Amino acid sequence: MLTLFHAPQSRSSRIVWLLEEIGVDYDIRYVDIFRSMTGTGGRDPANPHPDGKVPALRHRDVLVTESAAVALYLTDLFPEAGLGAPVGSPERAAYLTWLTWTAGEMEPAYWARISGQTDNDPLARARYEAVIARLLGALERGPYLMGERFTAVDVMVGSGIAWGREYSPRSPLLDAYLTRILDRPANASATARDGELAGSRVA
Repeated sequence: MLTLFHAPQSRSSRIVWLLEEIGVDYDIRYVDIFRSMTGTGGRDPANPHPDGKVPALRHRDVLVTESAAVALYLTDLFPEAGLGAPVGSPERAAYLTWLTWTAGEMEPAYWARISGQTDNDPLARARYEAVIARLLGALERGPYLMGERFTAVDVMVGSGIAWGREYSPRSPLLDAYLTRILDRPANASATARDGELAGSRVA
């Protein structure tokens, strides 16, 4: 059994979406976390994540944390879902690159934009612009970030862009992409299971 330790409306929401895309049975354990943007919440003793964050995924006796690692673990565990790129496949290198780019480049660049750092720091601004250029370049080549096929990369990247859409430039290409992925039935199912911030710790 897969157990996802999840805080509603957080980074682990994209893992709920990914699990719905995979179509496998899983259990959600709702936990509290500290939310830096509001200063609310706190570390939950029921959460096995070593830093008290989410996501944390337990599979049998194995614990996996960090979004990119969880996404990779799940798509390798369920290759039949067609959301990853198996070891040895021609797409594997690009798949790994996109997953780690999301955490290593996209998220820091967007946070710099959200926090206003890009207004005064030329290097932060350049990093943000490089991220936007890479996203739009990929979408010009295909309907999804890895081309013709929807993958976990679209869940990881798309969920982040959707959350921070107001911090992205105006772009019909980007809007069409978000509509395309957010209209997927699995995303609707994930939204229903995500949970509310108030009273989030439920059975």
